[in-house]
Amino acid sequence: MRMLILGGEGMLGHKVFQVLSGRFETFATFRSYDGLWTQYPMYANVDRSHTIGGVDVMDFNTVVRAFAQVEPDVVVNCVGIVKQVEEAQDPVVSISLNSLFPHRLAELCATTGTRMIHMGTDCVFSGRKGSYAEDDFPDAEDLYGRTKLLGEVKREGCLTIRTSIFGRDFAKQSALLEWFLSHRGGRVRGYVNAIYTGFPTQVLARIMGDLIVEYPRLSGLYHISSDPISKYDLLVRIRDAMGLDIEIDPYEDFRCDRSLDSSRFRAETGYPVPEWNEMIAELAQDDTPYDEWREQYAAT
Repeated sequence: MRMLILGGEGMLGHKVFQVLSGRFETFATFRSYDGLWTQYPMYANVDRSHTIGGVDVMDFNTVVRAFAQVEPDVVVNCVGIVKQVEEAQDPVVSISLNSLFPHRLAELCATTGTRMIHMGTDCVFSGRKGSYAEDDFPDAEDLYGRTKLLGEVKREGCLTIRTSIFGRDFAKQSALLEWFLSHRGGRVRGYVNAIYTGFPTQVLARIMGDLIVEYPRLSGLYHISSDPISKYDLLVRIRDAMGLDIEIDPYEDFRCDRSLDSSRFRAETGYPVPEWNEMIAELAQDDTPYDEWREQYAAT
């Protein structure tokens, strides 16, 4: 089965490629033409026909070209403007990438007979309630949450996964885990009343692979979530599992509960979502040399 991953340089996209390359014939797209991604050994040793440069989703013709080159059975959309970056405040870019592009991609998939896996987010909710089900009203008030809501695809042959992720990244240090690791030898706040039900990227990548193979007809919008955990407890578990020298001060004044209720997904699939101890242990055992790669990339 041929899998096309849109956004091979991103936090999720590169991990989907890494985790699923043994199960599928994987191809990844990149915005740059010049092959900068090959500076990372993970892609440098890959057949160059499986890494496709010059694919900018703002120019949809480049996406069509990638489809023609790969002829994928399934496409995983890992492209989007995330909340932590400056572009998230730009309505033109956010609406184009987060709202319009997924629907244009779904139309392309319909014409080519390609299954589409699209990443949604728990940030379509404000976090005032918690334990959100699929039929709860998405009450996000910020541009990111609203644009991601508009980009959810619910048509046949398309699976939109509402969830949240954390993991290692190549160059950026704005997301949770890289931010946390950047404070080695220091001190951070851990939010006791921020409740989380997401996954490490390698775990979600494996879940995606299982769904593609075992549930080929699963379509529409589903919440896929872990058991609820506070951001404070999550950081403590990561620190202890990875042996990090970081002091974590419990902070109770901030409150946000975007926990998702995935009862419908679990009932319809029977899929066994991993426990936190298992997921954190797997995260700690990942020997991908991100820090070394980042130093090499910065030196070029």
